[in-house]
Amino acid sequence: MTLLDWIVIGFYFCGMMAVGWYYAVRTRTREDYLLGGRTMRSSTVGLSMFASMMSTLTYLAVPGEMIKHGPMIAGQYLSYPLSFLVTGFLIIPFIMRMKITSAYELLEQRLGLSVRMLGSTFFLSLRLLWMSVIIYATSAKVLVPLLDWPASTTPYVCAALGFITVAYTSMGGLRAVVMTDVVQTVILFGGAGLTLAMVTLKMGGVSEWWPHQWSPQWDEFKIVFDPNARLTIMGAITASFCWHVCTAGSDQMAIQRYLATPNVHTARRVVAIYLIADVLVGVFLATIGLALFAFFTKNPEMLPAGQTVQSNSDTLFPRFIVTVLPRGITGLVIAGLLAAAMSSLSSGVNSAGAVIAIDFIDRFRRRAPITEQQNLRRSKLISWIIGLVVVALSIGVSQVGGNLLEMAHKIVNLLTAPLFVLFFMAFFVPWATSPGAFTAGIASAVVAIGVGHLQWFGLSFVWILPSALVTGIIVGPIVSLLPLGRRHKPVEARAYDDAG
Repeated sequence: MTLLDWIVIGFYFCGMMAVGWYYAVRTRTREDYLLGGRTMRSSTVGLSMFASMMSTLTYLAVPGEMIKHGPMIAGQYLSYPLSFLVTGFLIIPFIMRMKITSAYELLEQRLGLSVRMLGSTFFLSLRLLWMSVIIYATSAKVLVPLLDWPASTTPYVCAALGFITVAYTSMGGLRAVVMTDVVQTVILFGGAGLTLAMVTLKMGGVSEWWPHQWSPQWDEFKIVFDPNARLTIMGAITASFCWHVCTAGSDQMAIQRYLATPNVHTARRVVAIYLIADVLVGVFLATIGLALFAFFTKNPEMLPAGQTVQSNSDTLFPRFIVTVLPRGITGLVIAGLLAAAMSSLSSGVNSAGAVIAIDFIDRFRRRAPITEQQNLRRSKLISWIIGLVVVALSIGVSQVGGNLLEMAHKIVNLLTAPLFVLFFMAFFVPWATSPGAFTAGIASAVVAIGVGHLQWFGLSFVWILPSALVTGIIVGPIVSLLPLGRRHKPVEARAYDDAG
């Protein structure tokens, strides 16, 4: 790292803080802070949704997975058209018909308070763990190795990263989050493109790194379902489809962005823009993985002593950045890695803050109403508390085994399906009851934990989501037929024109 690299990174941090300050003076109510006044454009919100979901985990895990296990993970992108149809035409119309701030308000209207509390708790657990993994991965896998600092400095780097992100998020609210996400998306594309261009230049052309046969070091190529295989093409498609539908239909981070737009048509466009951007960057990252695999296989002397391409697949991208890229460009690509982390962290903090404020504090507060300014100050205080909790959790994340892709599934995606099961019951099961939905969510979570951490049924990590989802949508409707609890009025979807 040279002075020029530090200057580039410094400009990036200053730019993020400037955006936070700019929107801080324009944010006057809690609705402005949490939902951007519900008037935001689909293009910026769509890119924000992409940047929020495209964390450092993906930025490092996709190239690392391609290097160590091969290209089968790229099969996930074949699920995107169906994911868009289900999300845009079956889920979004239900959500947009209600003027809510927290997605989990809808659960109480349909299934009662206990289910709302369960959904809110699932979401907070999911996103707090997600943010802690992002901070850990960015600090331990990127910044500390690149700066050649001892591993003992990781907690301090985690704290610094969390502080800067919460600072600009707490100042400007969702508008600041969305605008910084757009800038960070551009940096993400730029950093990936520069890396691929430099590998191609160093190798002497695309043909020098493009694989002409299936490497014997990769997992065996399989298309059809095989529960005993770590990954197959159909397994990747299934896991990806389940994740997108579950996230789009139950996660406050996604739903908060739909609600920030004025109508169904605009919200649908948000999903389309997000998926298109995700495919473009995903293909970029997958291609970088193939290029780095060829580069370090040809130049093993550039690896640290005692390390191999296979054993250190998740760290090859950062290593290429620090050892091969020209000065200045190194700083820009590191800024891209920071952008991947900070865009996700800022969105997570803002969304978790909305859930805490609406689903817990407002729902149970019995004192006299408070002013908008007091509401706004409280929301900002909640953001800082969330930041502290996430930094503390990040220290214990390293105890989970596997590469970054497996870590993401075992920690980050553990409660994605159980959370969606609650919304599935609210949207699509007319006879759903509170006990039925509650039991479905718990059963789904138990199966997710069993498959992910106890190796139930001998399934690999990619089956955590599908198995938990199937469990919930079977258990919930059956338990709801039992004479337990009362049936609430179903949520009815209504027809929308393009104006919503």
